[in-house]
Amino acid sequence: MYFEGSELMNSQLKKGMLEYCVLATLRTSDSYGYQIIKDTSGVIDLSDSTLYPILKRLEKQEAIESYSVEHNGRLRKYYHLTETGLADIQGFLDDWQQVMTVYDYIKGAN
Repeated sequence: MYFEGSELMNSQLKKGMLEYCVLATLRTSDSYGYQIIKDTSGVIDLSDSTLYPILKRLEKQEAIESYSVEHNGRLRKYYHLTETGLADIQGFLDDWQQVMTVYDYIKGAN
């Protein structure tokens, strides 16, 4: 399921999905902005202007932490998933059954 600019994808629903996609990307290893965009490209359309506000929001919520590493003479900002972020992912997965119940209801209403 790819959500690139789909008119069928409600903007609020997409916004929430973006955050969870970013968190899920960081579940396996720490990463930086450009790599996060590349890693999610097969699933959801994510641009710099969309990603960085999400990263700031997730950092403020303590779902992720950041640190800098020198790379080719420049500092690169990396992001790390915290226990809070991991719990957020689990909460999303736990709630997914309720989302599917609503989906099935809507689908059956047609």
